[in-house]
Amino acid sequence: MSTTLEAEISPGMSTADAVGLAQLVEDAGFSRLGISDVVYWPDCFMLQALCAQATRRIAVGAMVTNPYTRHPVVLAGALATLDDIAPSRAFCGLGVGAGLEPLGIDYPKPVAALRQAVADIRTLLDGGEVGGERLVRPAAHPVSISIGTRSPQVMRLAGEVADIALVGGRFLSADLADTYRVWLAEGAAGAGRTLDDFEIAPRLTLCCSPDGDLARRSVKRYAAHYLTIIRPPELDVASDRMTAIEAALARSRGWYFDHNRFDDPALDDLIDDRLVQAFTIVGTPDECADQLGGVLDMGFASASLNLAATARSSAAEGLAETITSFAPVMASISHRSAG
Repeated sequence: MSTTLEAEISPGMSTADAVGLAQLVEDAGFSRLGISDVVYWPDCFMLQALCAQATRRIAVGAMVTNPYTRHPVVLAGALATLDDIAPSRAFCGLGVGAGLEPLGIDYPKPVAALRQAVADIRTLLDGGEVGGERLVRPAAHPVSISIGTRSPQVMRLAGEVADIALVGGRFLSADLADTYRVWLAEGAAGAGRTLDDFEIAPRLTLCCSPDGDLARRSVKRYAAHYLTIIRPPELDVASDRMTAIEAALARSRGWYFDHNRFDDPALDDLIDDRLVQAFTIVGTPDECADQLGGVLDMGFASASLNLAATARSSAAEGLAETITSFAPVMASISHRSAG
């Protein structure tokens, strides 16, 4: 069985730099490229079109967009256009959405909203009607729909309707992987499906460099962010330490994946290598290969890797380092899966 690896770029850089990174992702051997849909950031669908034009093989899509800021009819039109630009390479990652509060947007009935969005998008892409109307130019090829979540309710929905289930919040254990499969299987059973009918990919963060210590320092804010959200009991973080980490995050500024963010210096000591490695695939290429292999050994044939920049002068430079450093791992993972 071959291994499918997906790379996600958060586009905090120029359009030219984003397109250049897309080409590096394709050259490295990834199967899919996702562009993050983040409010106030460069538009992910315009970037998808440009990245699709600049590549030849890799699938391109949103990672992930949502049915609140982008109406399902608008999404269907964008996906049909992307399929026209890059035939058979368009996909769409959908989720509940995040960071919409500054826009005054709430998340009403998220499971129902996602279910309806998937149904409407598929109907329109296939040439059918929604609200008595059709797309002028529907998709000429199948467009896969991913659902990304760490929620049990949305995970059941992914099992019911998704082509690809992107699961988890960066931390993964064998027990948690089994729990995710139970939720997915419950949703699949309700639709007469099994886990073999769709792809399951854990969501992970990747930061890779020949300088393993630099890579680990670069993602301490990532680890702190997900630690305070997921709070895995098996990590056994003392309550006073967790309180200090939360206080340091409150003093930090910007998104955790924004290269120009401010990370409170206290995080350097509070987030040690054990915590960093609990939430990221991180370090040298050999270290990353071992860590990713451990994830795949939990019974996965796919992984979705949110690329994190090493602490270089720009996001583009740091992301390029992660991509090119990880490229040799792609060959070893392919060899491993074939063996």
